[in-house]
Amino acid sequence: MNNVLEYKGYHTRVEFDADSRKLYGVIEGINDLVDFIADDPSSVDNEFHKAVDDYIALCNDLGRSPDKEYKGMFNVRIPPEYHRELAVKALKENISLNAVVEEAIGRYLAEEK
Repeated sequence: MNNVLEYKGYHTRVEFDADSRKLYGVIEGINDLVDFIADDPSSVDNEFHKAVDDYIALCNDLGRSPDKEYKGMFNVRIPPEYHRELAVKALKENISLNAVVEEAIGRYLAEEK
């Protein structure tokens, strides 16, 4: 099951809220909070696309550039495409980037022993 969507270079993980019986998500990897709610699965893509488009339009109206996802820096510098692939894979597996890096470093150090 894949609950991660992409649109215009932005990603979201679609979640289900049992209390409201709604689907929701937030744009991942940006400093601004941009979210959406959908009443049913058939409207999720449209609501996510609308949230992204509204975010981009608002930034343009405010005269500033919209945040780009995963700029390639989180206390270490790596190529942006690695950062994006890593972040999206971690998002799909529901783990943090810190957990991924910690595991990778642990494996790297274990090779030395």
